[in-house]
Amino acid sequence: MLDDMQVLGREGSLSTTQNKVLRNTYALLGLTMIPTVIGALVGMKMNFAFAALHPFMFAIGAMAVIYGMFFAINANRNSSIGVVLLLGLTFLLGLMLGPILQHALNLNNGGQIVGLAAGGTGVILMTMAGIATTTKKDFSFMGKFLMVGIILLIVASLANIFLQIPAMQLVLSGVGVLLFSGFILYDVSRIVNGGETNYVMATLGLYMSIYNLFTSLLHLLMGLMGSND
Repeated sequence: MLDDMQVLGREGSLSTTQNKVLRNTYALLGLTMIPTVIGALVGMKMNFAFAALHPFMFAIGAMAVIYGMFFAINANRNSSIGVVLLLGLTFLLGLMLGPILQHALNLNNGGQIVGLAAGGTGVILMTMAGIATTTKKDFSFMGKFLMVGIILLIVASLANIFLQIPAMQLVLSGVGVLLFSGFILYDVSRIVNGGETNYVMATLGLYMSIYNLFTSLLHLLMGLMGSND
């Protein structure tokens, strides 16, 4: 009887910890939207001529900076410095939205497309997070498949910088939507089931899934709906 009570006590404590991590993650995730929006507004006014002339070099340089920030955030995950670095990263990622937003808003229906991409991202986020939270099913088995998928997507995307095949860009964007929707389900599931107990790292993972889902949706909608007429 005493052993059963101890087990229940540990389970209750674990549930409380997981709920706290989830609440803190959502709160910090909301906060990251502020520097992202500011960065995007600044980025829309910047000249990205270098990125247009040297897309491969720009992509490699951007990835190096992003992964460097990942390492720094992970090293400071248990301090306020980690939060500051995370907010700095989201500002930089907001800046990097500049080229695609400039392109989208130059279309006649660009505002509608950006709105649909943002709304679609929100709907997918709520749906995937709701499934992971209410069912409490462990989706950690998806991790290996998702990692293989992201590696293949990155390689194919870099290859298409040289190939410049519009149909391939559409396919990659569609795959990205599915892949990063799966990542949201996986990220929230890890928090709910105790696989991630640090809210800074949990926020980083979830933010990157949402960010990439939005850009994939935006590329897909521009390819399908974009109009210059």
